[in-house]
Amino acid sequence: MNKKNPLFAFFASVKLALFTLFLLAVTSIIGTVIPQKETLQYYVKNYGETTANVFQVLSIPDMYNSWWFLSLLTLLSVNLIICSLDRFPGVWKQIHADNLATDLSRLKKMRLSQNWESDKAESVLAGELTHSLAAKGWKAEQRTRDNSLLLFAQKGAMTRTGVYVVHASILVIFLGAIIGELYGFKGSIMLPETKTTGSIFAFDTQKSIDLGFEVRCNRFGIDFYDNGMPKAYRSDLTVLEDGKVILEKRIVVNDPLTYKGITFYQSSYQPYEDFLLTVTDQETGTAETAIMGFQQPQDLTVHGAKIGVINANAMGQTISNMKIWFDDDQGPASTFWLDEGDQVTVERPGKKYTIAGKQMYATGLQVAKDPGVWVVYIGCGMMILGLFIAFFMSHRRIWLVLNKEGGTTTVLMSGSANKNKNGFEQTFAALAEQLSAKKSDQG
Repeated sequence: MNKKNPLFAFFASVKLALFTLFLLAVTSIIGTVIPQKETLQYYVKNYGETTANVFQVLSIPDMYNSWWFLSLLTLLSVNLIICSLDRFPGVWKQIHADNLATDLSRLKKMRLSQNWESDKAESVLAGELTHSLAAKGWKAEQRTRDNSLLLFAQKGAMTRTGVYVVHASILVIFLGAIIGELYGFKGSIMLPETKTTGSIFAFDTQKSIDLGFEVRCNRFGIDFYDNGMPKAYRSDLTVLEDGKVILEKRIVVNDPLTYKGITFYQSSYQPYEDFLLTVTDQETGTAETAIMGFQQPQDLTVHGAKIGVINANAMGQTISNMKIWFDDDQGPASTFWLDEGDQVTVERPGKKYTIAGKQMYATGLQVAKDPGVWVVYIGCGMMILGLFIAFFMSHRRIWLVLNKEGGTTTVLMSGSANKNKNGFEQTFAALAEQLSAKKSDQG
């Protein structure tokens, strides 16, 4: 590639990256402040007709899927790729540079340098220095240069790649998002108690999406504050395949059910005017459940009886208790009050029944499949690793030049670091003090 090409230089520009990130940040704030995917009437009501029309033209109601926002992400991706291709070869060259070929005169001019003398032979001193460096985690190499013996050791050469790990992580996150968009879905379903469904409805198109299995809502429960406001609600769900129970779980907000990569979140509920009554024969354990409307008794085929709700007390749309009528043709019918979600024992001639009753609800489930989520998690992990490397680690290098002069060996120790130079200065001073301590065979 020709680095002098103006188009290549434009896409490799750091200024372009900063400008693109700035636009993405600003537009993301707009997308956070302005509610997404609402109806046109909502925007007209809250922002006025003219502004609402501008929103529609600019795709503000679905900003994160708009052509211009996706174009910004594409521009950032291209910039990261070309910027990395442009600069990484130079970094790789630095990582694998022959540091034993460094100009010796350059080492004398380095800011971090120390000199000392030793009465030990050059080869002996080189061996001791190599051993001492190894004890501190510095693996030294050596080479004879211009009648001098040069030792070199380094740490963290690969830390120069930290910024490129961050670049790659952003691209991996984008890839995960694309996979989720192409092969995943988001939808919802309002599922009544005791009912089963094998499909949901997509959020954006309202088209039916086949799940590949069935989900049944066995029971929905809700708790209220004293003022009648909902406190917590939960759904007992069962996953079925070919009529067989595969999985059962009670879900609440922030504790969903996941099966075959599809996750069911508890999101809402809908109260019905119907009632759900369960009658259990205490002797045989036989239970039968009936769904009925207010003052609309139902036949119980298993027990040969009839049951109905003849009165009820409510707070808003929520039933607090109900009056039950039960008749099994064995004497006068039984009537009694039953609190919502509670149960009572009813004695009939020759039999005892347990009767439980509750208002019927539908559970509102948000359903999502995102096969790219693990790719996004990997990308996030890469980003944390890359940022840690880029900000908290550095490439540190040390050279030692040994020269035989008369009966002594002079040592020049020089060092450099590409980041955290103050911290390396302390490390360099401590290491130089330790290495220079062995100046003589007696010392």
